Amino acid sequence: MGTILEMRGITKEFPGVKALDDVSLKVEEGEIHALVGENGAGKSTLMRVLSGVYPHGSYSGDIVYDGKVQQFGTIRDSESRGIIIIHQELALIPLLSVAENIFLGNERSRGGVIDWRETERRAVELLARVGLKENPKTPVADLGLGKQQLVEIAKALSKDVRLLILDEPTSSLNEQDSEQLLQLMMEFRKQGVTSILISHKLNEISRVADTITVIRDGAAVSRLDCKDGISEDDIIRDMVGRSLDDRYPPRVDHGTGERAMEVANWTVHHPIDSDRTVVKDVSFHVNKGEVLGIAGLMGAGRTELAMSLFGRSYGTNISGTARINGQVADLSNVRAAINAGLAYATEDRKTYGLVLDQTIRRNVPLANLNAVANGIVVNTKREGEVAETYRKRLNIKSSSIEQETINLSGGNQQKVVLSKWLFADPDILILDEPCRGIDVGAKFEIYTVIRELAAQGKAVIVISSEMPELLGITDRLYVMNEGRFVGEMPTSEASQEKIMTRIIKSGESII
Repeated sequence: MGTILEMRGITKEFPGVKALDDVSLKVEEGEIHALVGENGAGKSTLMRVLSGVYPHGSYSGDIVYDGKVQQFGTIRDSESRGIIIIHQELALIPLLSVAENIFLGNERSRGGVIDWRETERRAVELLARVGLKENPKTPVADLGLGKQQLVEIAKALSKDVRLLILDEPTSSLNEQDSEQLLQLMMEFRKQGVTSILISHKLNEISRVADTITVIRDGAAVSRLDCKDGISEDDIIRDMVGRSLDDRYPPRVDHGTGERAMEVANWTVHHPIDSDRTVVKDVSFHVNKGEVLGIAGLMGAGRTELAMSLFGRSYGTNISGTARINGQVADLSNVRAAINAGLAYATEDRKTYGLVLDQTIRRNVPLANLNAVANGIVVNTKREGEVAETYRKRLNIKSSSIEQETINLSGGNQQKVVLSKWLFADPDILILDEPCRGIDVGAKFEIYTVIRELAAQGKAVIVISSEMPELLGITDRLYVMNEGRFVGEMPTSEASQEKIMTRIIKSGESII
């Protein structure tokens, strides 16, 4: 079919940082082209240049689309040519209907008045193309993440998309929703739609991509043709500049058998619908020096359990007891939970984990401000020393500690969240999806930190939807389904099949 896109010698600089250094990219019409690299490598920056988020004049180099040099000044300019980008953070308005979201800024109207009948008719057609049967009047807030992602794609189709850019589209989706999205991309390929896929899930990349461009430290280092039989190890080697023979640090049993935390008969009700029980009579323990995993499907109640333990951040009518180091713990609010030795790193780092418009310097000490304060006044020298220490310890890629966290890549944002809680020096650290949307190199660094914490005698609880991750880094596993713990096993005896069997059988017994 020919080449639809060429980006030639793209260089983009921010104050103190060269984000892209003479990057070239070539995409053939009708293919799925994957863009991979470590967090902070420049993938999203390159796509923002292409889509007009960073306008012509703010970078050097040329964008050649359909054989002509383009000068996109805004996103509307690129959209008018059929280039549509779907960012990792969905741009939907929850309280508006599906139809209203699909045509927002692209309204169906007659004589300046919105034609609602045509809007809903066309919305039904677009929803059918992405495999949704939802009523177009349904508020987006009533849909799950997987369906919201498909609404975003329907929105792109409404703009006559020719080149669809998907930035980490499956990072927040469960396996079923991810599979549906990948199938949809392959269907679009048959229809002649070109896609650029940014993802850290190398198994998905290997499965659907025709071509892969690897970016490392702001430069394009390789172009891989998947018809040649590319392995995940080949991709990783180009991404990180070295071979990762083992994706997980060696497991060393640091468990002392001494209880760090015991939870008994923990029950939590929904914060709005108090008649609905979300966590049902859960009891568990974690030992000092142990990495404990909690496996389960999305909606099993894992995050609700963690947040309710962390100062009752979630839920109503909470009952049960929690002991930390043998003593009944006061977990009545967040400050009390922190004082009791408990920390919780949220799965939603952008909303709850960070103050995005503040610097690394300001974010790192947040959970332990007393340690950098003289009375009620923050000692800025001490604050800076702490931030710099953790920037180096966790290898946070930034221009300095004065960089705002909103401008960091997802992996480096996650490292700032971890730094915040490590500085608080908890006895028990709950990590909720700690490596969501993070590349394999950064994952290994975070796994290493987890193992180091266990070696220090800390208890670490990891919630993850990626079963290989849980099997690779934990010592023991609980399986959760529909608000209950339905299984417990040493990780050495666990497998994905055993975990899923526990989930399925527990569902059958509940029915």
